[in-house]
Amino acid sequence: MNVRIQKLNLVGEVKYEYGGTVLEKDQHQIVVEAFFDREDMPFQDVVLKKGDRFLEFYYFHRWYNIFEIYDRDDGKFKGWYCNIGMPAIIDDDVISYVDLALDLWVAVNGEQTVLDEDEFENLNLGDKIREDALSGFKELQFLFESKKPSQSL
Repeated sequence: MNVRIQKLNLVGEVKYEYGGTVLEKDQHQIVVEAFFDREDMPFQDVVLKKGDRFLEFYYFHRWYNIFEIYDRDDGKFKGWYCNIGMPAIIDDDVISYVDLALDLWVAVNGEQTVLDEDEFENLNLGDKIREDALSGFKELQFLFESKKPSQSL
């Protein structure tokens, strides 16, 4: 099944949208295959290339999503990119989530890099949302200690 993935801001506006194909779905999560649709760009210790394969894990009760990234040319695993955000919502053929700016990059060797902490701190979030987001972030960091988070969830 084809879907549209929408990254929303706090007021529900679509900030970015792209297509993907659902690979799995159960009561806890949905797994989507998508392909990077931007021009090649250096990012952390890799280059994200147009056409890189993303396996995207969206959860209905967790405050994050996880993207496993594979190289378009040789299929090698590049790392995990994780967005802290409100739990995913599925409506017909659209998966959406409210992005809360804070991100986590985990390199192939397991090294974790926290991204956009300043943007997260500047968001006008209520105490409960901020607490849930930070709790999700800590859960992610713990899961990545195993270096195989998608197999742990």
